[in-house]
Amino acid sequence: MSPNRLNRRFALVRRPEGMPVAADFQLLEEPLPPLADGQFLLRNHYASLDPAMRGWMDDRPSYVPPIQLGDPVRALTVGMVVESRNPDYPVGQWACGMNAIEDYSLGGPGRFTNCVDPDAVLSVTNYLSAVGTVGFTAYFALLEGGEPKAGETVLVTGAAGAVGSLVGQIAKMKGCRTIGIAGGPAKCDRLLRDYGYDAAIDYRGKSPEELTEAIRAAAPDGVDVHFENVGGEILDAGLLALNQRARVVICGLISQYNSDPYPTRNLWQLIVKGARMQGFILTHYVPRIGEAIPVLADWVKQGKLRVDEHIEEGIENALPAFLRLFDGTNQGKMILKIA
Repeated sequence: MSPNRLNRRFALVRRPEGMPVAADFQLLEEPLPPLADGQFLLRNHYASLDPAMRGWMDDRPSYVPPIQLGDPVRALTVGMVVESRNPDYPVGQWACGMNAIEDYSLGGPGRFTNCVDPDAVLSVTNYLSAVGTVGFTAYFALLEGGEPKAGETVLVTGAAGAVGSLVGQIAKMKGCRTIGIAGGPAKCDRLLRDYGYDAAIDYRGKSPEELTEAIRAAAPDGVDVHFENVGGEILDAGLLALNQRARVVICGLISQYNSDPYPTRNLWQLIVKGARMQGFILTHYVPRIGEAIPVLADWVKQGKLRVDEHIEEGIENALPAFLRLFDGTNQGKMILKIA
């Protein structure tokens, strides 16, 4: 390994209070250590930017340990092996795994990094979107948590987002009627035109009561599966449209990641409708990811699953790119190009 090779790392240096700001991070340059037996060096070409990363920045219990101050921000990356002392990861091999926003990541025993085939997808970035954690989340959360059946109605919040756009399309493949909630006319148009939703609801400018009426109008026979990505008033409104024995999947609560929790008021609907609410964590399905990869890759290659990716360039632009997730200005799965 070249002793002069430096690794730029987008590090967390202060716990954010509310929305992250530039002072919470620092772009560090550090020399790379020599490889030990079994290790390999991955040149990260792209990093996935996801709302869940905001929770990892807080020092509180979660499904993964918090990012330690001074460490690079944890992220799923895809890149190419440039040096190796591991025969399973030869130089030139593409690989994807949970690494960090940095130029280079060390892989080896105990690290979650897998070889991937660029020819199996339309673009290597698909391993950060439809054939990555986003796709696995949509696949398992909907099919296992929501248990959609042909003829049922599926309501998706944050429907134009990376997960929501895939959930709607998979639900349509299963023969369901789909209703998407998104912010603004442009995103609602995308729901109908690009993702095949049967109805689209713009939540902006609507009171909770008006949103509830809009959902009921779009779903006159009620909602059987409520797939939640946003939380807050939108979740509350959707709970009032549930059918008997409906399934509510809590995949994300992006409206609350930078603020105090919203007091959900309509949980009583779970009682009167005999409905089920279940949180979803992808880590529970890691042993089964091998089931989803060929299915999702095949859907992408055949054009059955539309994938929109918003790629921003430059590790120095990691923060403004990340913040796009919270102001809704991203146009698809948010990805940072590093190499």
